[in-house]
Amino acid sequence: MNNSNFKKTTAGIRIILYVASFLVLSVGLSLYFLSEKTDTYFSWTINPPLTAAFLGAGYLASFLIEYLSASKKLWAQARPAVPGVWVFTILTSIVTIIHRARFHFNSPVFITQAGTWFWLGIYISVPIALGMLWVLQAQQPGIDPTRKETLPAWLRTILNLQGLVMFLFGAAMLLVPETIIPLWPWKLSVLTSQAIGAWGVGIGIIALHASWENDWTRLSPMMVSYLAYGILQTINLLRYPDTLDWTRFSAPIYMIFVLSILLTGAYGTWKARQTPN
Repeated sequence: MNNSNFKKTTAGIRIILYVASFLVLSVGLSLYFLSEKTDTYFSWTINPPLTAAFLGAGYLASFLIEYLSASKKLWAQARPAVPGVWVFTILTSIVTIIHRARFHFNSPVFITQAGTWFWLGIYISVPIALGMLWVLQAQQPGIDPTRKETLPAWLRTILNLQGLVMFLFGAAMLLVPETIIPLWPWKLSVLTSQAIGAWGVGIGIIALHASWENDWTRLSPMMVSYLAYGILQTINLLRYPDTLDWTRFSAPIYMIFVLSILLTGAYGTWKARQTPN
């Protein structure tokens, strides 16, 4: 079939993904590498530092899927980044508004206050802009390319299980944080539980969406991001091993889950790059 029949990624979607990628990169660098200085270099103070580094890993991995997807001219190849990112930004904006008293809007430190207002601006504007551009994208003419090489059944099963666990556990962390906090492998507040929950729902949607796309030619950005997420969260465990509460059964389960994401991302990255577009 002629490539001209395939639905193209609109300029608007590509631009918003590029812009969003650099926004999340700036947040991720601050959280991941300055995880012990969030009182000055982030929008709210996060303790323990492992939580800041956990969130930072999500932002850095998000940079990869957004930046790499923005370069894709075919919508089917850029699409896996959009639903999960959009839902995550909406949820994070809601969490920000609910817990606005915890944020550094009135900090005497200029860089802290400016960064906090910038954060609010991002999470008000980006979900609105992305949602509008997604609607316009859906109205574009064209069809998806035929799936060239589908995923093996065992990998789709793993992605579905990982996606469901992250989505459901993330939703619980958002909706009933007081119930989930005692089950988490390290200490959380209601705010940090809900912030992590937003990531769980967002990444869970991305994993489930990857299984639905079921085509290696569409999943290179997602798998690179997945691999990076697994690596960064593994490094976090090495950085802050004493933060985990090893009396909780969730600590070893969390480690195994992170390892499963790392291995899935490693295999997926290798396989996607072996598949010609």
